[in-house]
Amino acid sequence: MPDPLILTFDDIGAEMLPLVGGKAANLGVLTTAGLPVPPGLCVTTEAYRRVTERAGLEDVLAALATTSAGDVPALNALAAKARELVLAAPVPDDIARAVRDSAAGPVAVRSSATAEDLPDASFAGQQDTYLNVIGADAVLDAVRRCWASLWTDRAVAYRAANGIDHRAVRLAVVVQEMVQSEVAGVMFTANPVTGRRREAVIDAGPGLGEAVVSGAVNPDHFVVDTATGEITERRLGDKRIAVRSLPGGGVEHVEAPPVNPASRAGSAEDACVTDARVRALAELGDRVERHYGAPQDTEWAIDADGVLWLTQSRPITTLYPIPRHAEPSASPSSVAGSTGTGTSSTNTRETGADGTGAGGAHAGETGALNARPGGVEPEGTRVYFCFSLAQGLYRPITPMGMSAFRLLSSSAMEIVGIPVTDRVAGALVVAESGGRLFFDITGFMRGRVGRVVFPRVLDVMEARSAKVLRGLLDDPRFSVTQPSLRPPLRRAVRIASRFRVPRRAVRALLDPAAAHRDVELLNARLRGELSAPEGSTPIQRLDHVERVLSREIFPLLPTIAPAAVAGFAMLGLAAKALGERARPGELQTVLRGLPHNVTTEMDLALWRVAVRVREDREATSLLLGTPAAELTQRFRAGSLPGVVQKGLADFLAVYGVRAVAEIDLGLPRWSEDPTHIIGVLANYLRLEDPALAPDALFATGAAEATLMIKTLSGRAGGLRGRFVRFALGRTRALAGLREMPKYALITALAAMRAELLAVGVELAARELLADADDVFFLTFREARQTLDLPSSGGATRPAPAELVARRREEATRELRRRHVPRVLLSDGTEPEAVGVPAPVDGALTGTPASAGTVTGVARVVLDPVGAYLEPGEILVCPSTDPGWTPLFLTAGGLVMEMGGANSHGAVVAREYGIPAVVGVRGATERIVTGQEITVDGASGAVLAVATAT
Repeated sequence: MPDPLILTFDDIGAEMLPLVGGKAANLGVLTTAGLPVPPGLCVTTEAYRRVTERAGLEDVLAALATTSAGDVPALNALAAKARELVLAAPVPDDIARAVRDSAAGPVAVRSSATAEDLPDASFAGQQDTYLNVIGADAVLDAVRRCWASLWTDRAVAYRAANGIDHRAVRLAVVVQEMVQSEVAGVMFTANPVTGRRREAVIDAGPGLGEAVVSGAVNPDHFVVDTATGEITERRLGDKRIAVRSLPGGGVEHVEAPPVNPASRAGSAEDACVTDARVRALAELGDRVERHYGAPQDTEWAIDADGVLWLTQSRPITTLYPIPRHAEPSASPSSVAGSTGTGTSSTNTRETGADGTGAGGAHAGETGALNARPGGVEPEGTRVYFCFSLAQGLYRPITPMGMSAFRLLSSSAMEIVGIPVTDRVAGALVVAESGGRLFFDITGFMRGRVGRVVFPRVLDVMEARSAKVLRGLLDDPRFSVTQPSLRPPLRRAVRIASRFRVPRRAVRALLDPAAAHRDVELLNARLRGELSAPEGSTPIQRLDHVERVLSREIFPLLPTIAPAAVAGFAMLGLAAKALGERARPGELQTVLRGLPHNVTTEMDLALWRVAVRVREDREATSLLLGTPAAELTQRFRAGSLPGVVQKGLADFLAVYGVRAVAEIDLGLPRWSEDPTHIIGVLANYLRLEDPALAPDALFATGAAEATLMIKTLSGRAGGLRGRFVRFALGRTRALAGLREMPKYALITALAAMRAELLAVGVELAARELLADADDVFFLTFREARQTLDLPSSGGATRPAPAELVARRREEATRELRRRHVPRVLLSDGTEPEAVGVPAPVDGALTGTPASAGTVTGVARVVLDPVGAYLEPGEILVCPSTDPGWTPLFLTAGGLVMEMGGANSHGAVVAREYGIPAVVGVRGATERIVTGQEITVDGASGAVLAVATAT
């Protein structure tokens, strides 16, 4: 039976989106729910299909499939051609008759695309709407123009940017009874700016809602606490323009007289909608949100009789999801039934119907992070800190990578003295959202010690987060509930005693060479003892991975950290001894060319490979003229020139455990896929100036550091000067070891990844997964459950494969997310977005990270894989981890959205002697590639360079 051409709202359900599009599907759902929706019908996508299948769009669709999302002129030209073809296509008689028969009285004719009003992409305003359409001919003409509007420039560009296949999108058209509104507008059931849930944000203007929706008017603005009905904010607009219907059809824009500016302060009498109706709107929005189970972006209208109508509702796609916590156990049937969705594991609590989530964690300081029998969540607002961003990881973490962190957190809690009942579920402080790792730090915020210590740690790790957290200290929701100093001090003493931290620190200060030998022995142990016994079954390999991650790795870290801590402690003591004798930036110079940093050593090792390759003209020409992916294939085949083949093999034998976003064991290591490293190696070959060679710069930095120690100690003089010389010497001998705890962890994660890949090979061989790498889109529990399933035999696609496919799609969507909050509250509020001051004179400011000033061309890089950086360009990026640092060797400067003065990127920038500013809010959005900027690493300012006119 063919699909119908016309459906009324009463006949439309949510499952009919492919036939009616997003807008009509939502209107059908709202109508069925008994909400006040003006009656109407939908001209289905079947009509669009039949009209356009003979329109000649095939050539346009083929061209669009090969056109880059960044080639706007080409996209616009193709969009114009598509509109022309659709408008010229003849409308079959039965379709024309069905549309004409739908016209009754003044109607609104509105586009309803199949890729519209979706949970992850709203497409709001991408297609056209026609208001107050009167007469059958006019309705048919408006429907044709709606069909063509699927190919507006903005709609085509939006689809291209969001990776949506143009062939897969069709358009339905809504024909809806026109509401001749006296006042209308939009309402968000959660605050779209701050993210706070249960807070309605309403914009209202006189006349039809088009003036508010299109932004043609400054509307009256209201914020309402949904729970209490209190209007917490009222700001009146000038409402200079009103859109009103014309008697014969169409609309006009009517200019209103100027409003007294004094009335804009918020007098309810001067608003276009009364307080009672504002509260009624908020109540209506609450009904809609509860029906959908998620915050909504709605359009509304109030007619001359005072009747409130709902004319649209769609998900708010810009809200960051609220973090969720692990359940004590997973459902045994979760994999077999393929119930998991998104990048979250199946052992997570679902977000509540109001979108607030069930997430919570522990009260008090770390010592109060223990039992909540049965996984009962605490009440009250929680504070979440994004650990992913603090570690330089902007992209989402794979589900298996997230499971690894849950296991590691169990080990960390046991070190603190808090046993975890379910090791796989992890510590109760662990939460995830959007594939990113969050920690519930409410306990720290409520503890007398934690609220002081934690922000100070972040000052040198992620300074903007520290500032945000300090802004919450006066919030009564996070008042101190653990005032005693004794529990955290007892815990600190117990840990220090268990791992002999003071003894190790003193030993490192007395004999730095011994500390370096200890590190070398640990690395050798990690590389030699982490593999499961040969011949282990997949279940035994899973047992091994869980045991290593939950018991064996984390206790190693406190044994190697004291040496680096001692080094930085000596830097702090030297600073106190010098006082004002040390000028700004001078102590940073001491950290340049810092030895014993495994990441710096890695970068310089790759540079030495480049130096050897440069001596072979044929090899150099090959690397500069061949795509990195092709070079990778030749490397695997062993067919690269000898100097390249051996150089890469030797490098990867030592550093192949590393990767971009390496804290996620779900991502390939460089030893598996060296494409990124090969691309960086080719980039090194483009560096022509010997003075800018990384090894020369590193040596220069080391010499400057040595000279600065001499200068500072001489300036101090006497006994003080000898102490400064000793302290800063120990700083240089030990501070470079700061990277070793993480490197040890990365080495362990690489070994565990190899074990899990072996499990994936087994599951793929049994046709339960499509590929061995798919195992990383399962959790540990799900992998175990999948191993218990019978082999698929290829008859049907197995449930685990379906689950993996959905999670891969979700990960792809999350990769496009441009903003991840540093700190997030459990009511959805992003504190950093509340009361953000306007930028001053266009300047961007952040935390000074590496002294010096450089002016150069900016290169915005969101993902270092395949990135190309011209020597001297200023790298602008969200954050960095060691996988980014090969780019630093040719960078003239660094600007990061994340980080603090002692974050990874800042430390490496100082060691390489390039100016750097970190913690720059919105840097990757407000700076564009090719723009000339000045980076002042001493003041923390980033300025656009004015061009001559």
